Amino acid sequence: MSGPLKGGLNQITSIHSAKPLELEDHEIDLQAVTSNPVSISEVGTSLTDHQKFIILQRVHMDGLVSLDNLPPTAAFYIQKVENITEDESIAILKEAVVDLRDDSNIPTPDYVFLEKLISSANEKTSHVHQKLQSTIEHSQSFEGINFEGDIRKIVDWSLQVRLEAVLIAYHSPYPQVRAITDPFDDPSIPVETVRVYIAGVVWTAIGAVVNQFFEERLPNITLSPAIVQIFLYPTGLLLETILPKWKFTIWNQSIDLNPGPWSRKEQMLATLFYSVSGGGASYASSILHVYKMERFYNSQWADFGFQTLLVLSNNFLGFGFAGVFRKFAVYPVEAIWPTVLPTIALNRALMVPEKREVINGWRLSKYVFFFIVFGTSFLYFWIPDYLFQALSTFNWMTWIKPDNFHLAAITGSIGGLGLNPIPTFDWNVLNEFTNCLAIPFFTSLTTYIGGIISMFCIIGVYYTNYKWTSYLPINTNSLFTNTGEPYAVTTVLNEQGLLDNKKYQNYGPPFYSASNLVAYGAFFAIYPFAIVYEIGNRYKQMWKAFKGVAIGLKNIRTSSLEGYNDPHSKMMTAYKEVPDWVFLVVLVISLVLAIVCVEIYPVETPVWGLFFALGINFVFLIPITAVYSRTGWGFGLNVLVELITGYALPGNGLALMFIKAFGYNIDGQAQNYITDQKMAHYAKIPPRALFRGQILSVFIASFVQLGILNFVIGNVTDYCDPHNKQRFTCANARTQYSASILWGVIGPKKVFNGLYPILQYCFLIGFLAAIPCLAIKWYGPRKYTKYFEPTLVIGGFLNWAPVNLTYYTGGLYVSFAFMYYIKRRFEGWWQKYNYILSAGLSAGVAFASIIIFFAVQYHDKSISWWGNNVINEGIDGGFGRQSLLNATESAQDGYFGPRVGHFP
Repeated sequence: MSGPLKGGLNQITSIHSAKPLELEDHEIDLQAVTSNPVSISEVGTSLTDHQKFIILQRVHMDGLVSLDNLPPTAAFYIQKVENITEDESIAILKEAVVDLRDDSNIPTPDYVFLEKLISSANEKTSHVHQKLQSTIEHSQSFEGINFEGDIRKIVDWSLQVRLEAVLIAYHSPYPQVRAITDPFDDPSIPVETVRVYIAGVVWTAIGAVVNQFFEERLPNITLSPAIVQIFLYPTGLLLETILPKWKFTIWNQSIDLNPGPWSRKEQMLATLFYSVSGGGASYASSILHVYKMERFYNSQWADFGFQTLLVLSNNFLGFGFAGVFRKFAVYPVEAIWPTVLPTIALNRALMVPEKREVINGWRLSKYVFFFIVFGTSFLYFWIPDYLFQALSTFNWMTWIKPDNFHLAAITGSIGGLGLNPIPTFDWNVLNEFTNCLAIPFFTSLTTYIGGIISMFCIIGVYYTNYKWTSYLPINTNSLFTNTGEPYAVTTVLNEQGLLDNKKYQNYGPPFYSASNLVAYGAFFAIYPFAIVYEIGNRYKQMWKAFKGVAIGLKNIRTSSLEGYNDPHSKMMTAYKEVPDWVFLVVLVISLVLAIVCVEIYPVETPVWGLFFALGINFVFLIPITAVYSRTGWGFGLNVLVELITGYALPGNGLALMFIKAFGYNIDGQAQNYITDQKMAHYAKIPPRALFRGQILSVFIASFVQLGILNFVIGNVTDYCDPHNKQRFTCANARTQYSASILWGVIGPKKVFNGLYPILQYCFLIGFLAAIPCLAIKWYGPRKYTKYFEPTLVIGGFLNWAPVNLTYYTGGLYVSFAFMYYIKRRFEGWWQKYNYILSAGLSAGVAFASIIIFFAVQYHDKSISWWGNNVINEGIDGGFGRQSLLNATESAQDGYFGPRVGHFP
């Protein structure tokens, strides 16, 4: 055997493993392999050159410029295909077609191909092409070789059945997962180093500052994990250069201060360190705005001590839940978590050397492609965000007649419904709510269909003046008095912040806009619908998940990975797990902090409210996460918690907000931690290293965010004003404020019995609607029902007040182009470049946003010209007539709603 083979190929232990699907099947000495080239002639010696090329073509490596230096993944696939038997392969494929039958993340052509291979098993015929246009034997390059045929067409049954089995059993059945992961792991790569903690702490602090500062801006600006990777990379290289090469021992633990080159796993762990806390502000921050600010509750007792207890307990409770529920949210193969894929793709682009190849005519490496996209996005964003802002909010239809109320109401991008075929040329608007280059196209399309249906519902509600909505703006999350003025909750509160009925009877109840009314109705419907539909559709998986959690809690020493035999789970068995009891300890400590908070501060909240929040999250976490993990779309328990708390504690907006913070964020934050665990699972980061990084990151970010929160409240001019020039309109805080008034201060009993009785029937509607949807899923044509996700249709109803179709239409176009058309027609290009494109565009926008804001917006240096002013002129810009009817002119006695003295 040749030297390069002995030095390189032999380092892939898995290639020579005699134990199929065991840990050693996936072990590799990556440094040895990459430093010793492996040619195509040295692997799969029993396979013909044509067969090897079929393998490369199927995994989109047929564009390699040289065959003398194969990527490790290519060598892995070829050798595995050679070693696996037909019988083993058929067994794997038969199991796969059952497991993947209704999986919407499996491309239909892939699934049909598996069925064809199985149905041809009895024939065992080989339809190998007898004539090739060129042969590999006489070429050192694929360039100029043109093999005809579809990669999913049976041309060599024996080879292809083994190849498909290898892709599934040794890597992943999902092409999007194969695009960003390896089928092997090298446990010797440095991971948890001092360099990681230095880089992680620095960038977590920076990210916490930026994300909290812009949290209440619409659209907001975030330093996402994918973006921060750009800065972590040179940070790691800098630390590699400047840190001394010292080694020392602490508590019998050897620590190497500078263990050689900055590794891909160090880069990923540093990214995860940041991601768990720096990917956005704490959910409790918007609630703290409402507690503290004068324009809301003006609760001056909400000092830094209260803020600290609330944020720490709120963040870490979700952490405890995440650890307990790993079994169903992280380890299952079908839980692909599409939203994490761009981050991992960028990590590979920055850190993994590429072989030269030509894919669909493109020669660019992912690294070069990223920085081209990043630079272009950075330069372009100056145009829609500063120089020509009409390209961002492209409400061109309202320019035709700015004072036409109906035109503004239906097509307006700011205060209307956003029915506009060309709504924006700004990536920040396109992508903020859609994540259009990451989540599957069927998710984008289905939620958009729900958005269109709900738009007609809103129009119907508004133009029929149902429940007095015509007296208010059509699309807003604010609450209003019976004369159409903004509702001031402090007018109806006593000194303890509770409802004063005498003041309430003088002032009157609050009223919802048409869009808010439809959105809340959809929220009430989606809870029973999701429970019934998810259990009915995935009852086996649900039962397995609950059993797994119960067994894990009962047998605390049992491995969390027990029972998961897929390749990625097998590779993770090489690392020590974090025991479940550690997560339970975090949960208990967090609960104690929350109890201390309600006991020493006047939040008017009983301790049982915290246990209620824990219980409801325990019940709903599995179905909610099941939807999110496979579709990239999710919803929270905020509205359900508001309803139950409002009934239990009527007249108490303070308690409602406090319990809601936990009722929503335990699941929300748990999903955040779970996504990090899934990224670590894909990237083979040791669980204990991830745990330590997550704990430290959340602790640091919590205090940094609190400092910035108090700074912006006291220093940003007209902060939270609806007409704030810098767009700090506080949409999140305003939503919290409105909900606390209607469901806390006023209470659901008054809402259901007096103001909006139809809302209570939405629960029944949601429950009943799940039954025919299950029948369609069970008995409809699988070709179509595979993508039938009615939960997402209802989810589209939630995308209102204050946002509208403006934030979804452009994203749908992009999703169709890249997540459907290009993914199907140019899968090789899509696998290599799609997620890099997403990361590059978002990184350029974020970097440019920060510079633009502090350079020309914080100290106003705006450019006044038509292209910047036209979007804010007329009715859509908030000037002139804002409602269909005027209460003082059209309503009886100058006000609408229930009569004075008969308020509910």
